[in-house]
Parts: sequence; C-alpha cells; structure tokens
Amino acid sequence: MRVLAFETTCDETSASVLEGGSLRSNAVYTQIELHRKYSGVVPELASRAHLEKMPYVLGSALKQAGLKVPLKKGCVDAVAFSRGPGLPGALMVGRVAAGAAAELIGAPLVGVNHLEGHLLACEFEKGRASRPLEFPLLALIVSGGHTEIWHAKGYGDYKVLGRTRDDAAGEAFDKVAKLLGLPYPGGPEVEREAAKAKGPCPEFPRPLLPGTRDFSFSGLKTAVSYYLAGRLGTDFYKRKLRLPPADRARVCRSFQDAAVETLVKKTSDAARSLGLTRIAVGGGVSANGALREAFGKLEGFEVRFSERAYCSDNAAMVALCAMRRLEAGKYRNSVNVAPELDEPGWRG
Repeated sequence: MRVLAFETTCDETSASVLEGGSLRSNAVYTQIELHRKYSGVVPELASRAHLEKMPYVLGSALKQAGLKVPLKKGCVDAVAFSRGPGLPGALMVGRVAAGAAAELIGAPLVGVNHLEGHLLACEFEKGRASRPLEFPLLALIVSGGHTEIWHAKGYGDYKVLGRTRDDAAGEAFDKVAKLLGLPYPGGPEVEREAAKAKGPCPEFPRPLLPGTRDFSFSGLKTAVSYYLAGRLGTDFYKRKLRLPPADRARVCRSFQDAAVETLVKKTSDAARSLGLTRIAVGGGVSANGALREAFGKLEGFEVRFSERAYCSDNAAMVALCAMRRLEAGKYRNSVNVAPELDEPGWRG
C-alpha cells in the first residue's frame, strides 16, 4: 500500500510518501523565519507561504520516493491530507493540492485528523511504522495549539477526556518566551534557558484544576507576567526591559517545571482512574526533554513518545493515519476542511 500525504495545518508545509509502513520520503518546509519577527504565526502569511512552497515540497517528496512527474494513474493507492484542526487558509492549500493529486492519479482522497497524526507518530522508528500502538492507552496530545487527553481504545476509537480551556501548553511556552525577550518559537528557547538555571527559582502555581481533566495555562503565563512586572515595573514589556541572563534562566526553569508537572500529573491521574498502564505522548511540546524525563520517572506506566523528528507537524503522520484507515476499510472520500475539528474518532 502506497500513500501520498499532505500537511498544511499551521506553519509547516510537508509532503510524504509511505509505502508498506516504510517512509519513502518526508519533506518539510518550516516557516519559522517568516513568523519570527511577529513572535507567532500570522495566518495570512502562513497560507501564502504554503501556496508558494507546496510545489517544491511536493517535488522533493516525490523525487525522494522515486516517483516520476507527471504522476501516472495508479502510482499510489490513496492521497491523504490534514482536514483539521488548523488555520482555515492553510488547510485549504493542503486540501486543494491533495484533491488535484487524487484526481490526477485516480486514487481515493482521505482527510484525517491532524491530532490523531500526532498520536500515531509514536509508531515510527527510524523511518518505519514498526512500533504499533497497544490499546487501550491514554494519549496526551500536547502542541502549540492543542493540549488534550484521550482515552484510546483502538485505532479510530478515541474519546476526549479533557482539553485546554484557554492557552495550550505550547502557546504558553511561546508567550512566556516573548515576555522574556526570547525569540520565536519559544518552547526550545525556554528549555535551553531552563537548563542553565542555578540556585533558587521563583515559585509559580500548578494549574491542576482539581475535579476536571481539562487544562488551563493562561494563569501560569499571567503569573510569570506579574513576577516580571514586580521585578521590572508594570510597563516592562513596552519599555523592553529584560531580566539579567541568570534570573531569566531561573524564571524559565520555574515556568517549565510548573507546566511539566501539570501535564504529567493530570495525565497519570487520568490513566490511573481508568486502570490504564500505557501512555502515548505526541505533539510539538513532546520534544521537550524535561517532559520526557518526568514521564520516564513515572512508576507503573509504559510511556511512549514519538521520535523527535516526528514531534512537529509533518506529512508522514498524516500518511500513517490514512494507511491505518485503509487497512481497516474505514474511510470515505473527504472533500471539506474542518478548522474547528474536535472529534478525533473515525466516522466511516
């Protein structure tokens, strides 16, 4: 089975060819430099960049996979794309590219949930989907735009137990980095700074929201802002006042500790309440070393992370989602994007 896939949900343009569970290619163009001066993703610029770069990314993926252009009828068994959740304009670029390819090749068009892709990315190892997930399990999807806990009973059989009520974890990392004067994307910058911290660190709250499996990171971000205002003055950001490097590192360490502890505790508590011993963690924030270390210290759980190469958005995970559906015979031709898609399970 050979699948051609497209990923354009946010600020990565990606195309991939998956054949028999082995990646023939996974080309990714990232827009980080484009959005860095704005300290975040600008949707209109992202859509235009996807449109501009798609021909080159697709061409690279096809070349790596040994597929000749123009594509011939039957050269792939299915064409897949992320139909949501994501930025509307960005999603449409992927949908149009995938639809054109499917029409040209005469293959079914399969739209998949981008967040399911982050979960199934845990199956990749050295370019092969050689680590099939064992169900049931608890899934933590933690990225720039989403933080969710799922009860996964099997492929396509997912129930959302909790999700963020405001800022996602990755979004909070980016916003705290911006407050501290660190470049975008903020997650890797905060992690690097936190590793430099020495001595006592300030204490920030753990937003555990007792009695619910939902998340809320906006208060933690605000606590950092109040701390900086107390140290530098209420107009610190407008005046571009910054902490000394040593103090900045300690703030990053304290914020990261609070975010990681919250993610690990809420996930492990949910797993225990359901009697589950397997946990899978996917999404861009799952590349964070402190998060991986904290989950690794949990006793009584088998925790699976995706390899770092597949943590950020990529078409390989989209192709794998489509392949699992094709294997199960549970797919339908998809024509619409769904920017607010919130149902991760399969529906036909």
